[in-house]
Amino acid sequence: MAVTIVWTDEATEDLRNIYDYYNIVAGFRVAENMVIDIVESSFQLKTQPYGGQKEPLLKSRELEYRYIVAGNYKLIYQIDKTNVYIASVFDCRQNPEKIQNI
Repeated sequence: MAVTIVWTDEATEDLRNIYDYYNIVAGFRVAENMVIDIVESSFQLKTQPYGGQKEPLLKSRELEYRYIVAGNYKLIYQIDKTNVYIASVFDCRQNPEKIQNI
């Protein structure tokens, strides 16, 4: 089952924020590599969209959310017949309850 990866506006903004933060504290190369690693980790979802675990903190939602881990980040996503929608890139070092704000 091959699907298309779609990054939502929120997830794209999360990537921008990650880049901006690491660009300030660690430099351009670190920031660039961090974002590249996160984006590349999403590629596995093209062929294995159900490979991620169900997100337990979002189980009460009508739509099912799953996640995969990329370093310190969770890529939280939803699946339909032809697309995987990356809903958020969540820093796992935060309070996990913040996931419910997605």
